[in-house]
Amino acid sequence: MRSVTRRNFIGGAAAVAAVSATKFSFGMPLGLMPGIQLYSVRQQMAQDFEGTLAAVREAGYVEVESASLPKKPAPEIRKALDQAGLKCVSSHRSFLDVTKDLDATTEFEKTIGVSYIICPGPGRKSPPDSSKKAGPLTIDDWKYNAEEFNKTGDKLKAAGITFGYHNHWVEFKPVDGKVPYEELLTLCEPDKMSFEMDLGWVKVAGQDPVALMKKYPSRFSMLHVKDFHLPPNISIETHDDAKVTELGRGSIDYRPIFAQAAENQKITHAFVEQEEFDMPWKESLKVDAEYMKNLTI
Repeated sequence: MRSVTRRNFIGGAAAVAAVSATKFSFGMPLGLMPGIQLYSVRQQMAQDFEGTLAAVREAGYVEVESASLPKKPAPEIRKALDQAGLKCVSSHRSFLDVTKDLDATTEFEKTIGVSYIICPGPGRKSPPDSSKKAGPLTIDDWKYNAEEFNKTGDKLKAAGITFGYHNHWVEFKPVDGKVPYEELLTLCEPDKMSFEMDLGWVKVAGQDPVALMKKYPSRFSMLHVKDFHLPPNISIETHDDAKVTELGRGSIDYRPIFAQAAENQKITHAFVEQEEFDMPWKESLKVDAEYMKNLTI
């Protein structure tokens, strides 16, 4: 695989440094840089990759986490990011990518320049019968995930990349009297992997991000920030009633969450993620960036 040229790399790095020192020197929570998960603009990237990246930068973001990228070679992806003045610090990759195809995944992501590779969903210990509908994961499946994640984390650590896991709501649905997310936090070794807490999905599952941070100090290195209109007494059973909206327009107050993160976590990056838009997408990205800019703890 052809690597990014030194000239392109230095140019992109200089662009990010210039942005950091000027327009975006405002007080982000925890002193972080403005970041966004590119899944937010998956449909837009499919239509106009370079134009979408430029719009992301214009909305106020400097760091990105990749997902749903167009099928392009890594050097082309890196070039487009550099030209837009964006630094990709993390990437979401499938369970298959981080287990069976880890070597190719690592090579691709090192070209992009990430520091983190994150798995956003679990695998299964045994592939389901294709003729039958797959049932819910068993507790043995979750233990298998922890075993595989420890192996992956060990290999990526040797490559200079931190491995982590990103939650949705399903990790909080009890299985055989146990909560899968807490099983992962218990069985995944801290020196081999970290966790990216999706704060919005934790709330949708009826859980409390603050309580999780207090119970598991220093286990979370990155955050996903999103908002929902939540019904009263939201729970795992009523998660479908949650409706996505822009930051500051829903039910989630992020001030106490970030305050707790400052107390006992070592957060390196926080990414806005807009699952759907309640307004024109470019306006939505700016609303989210402005919310993060003005969030005080």
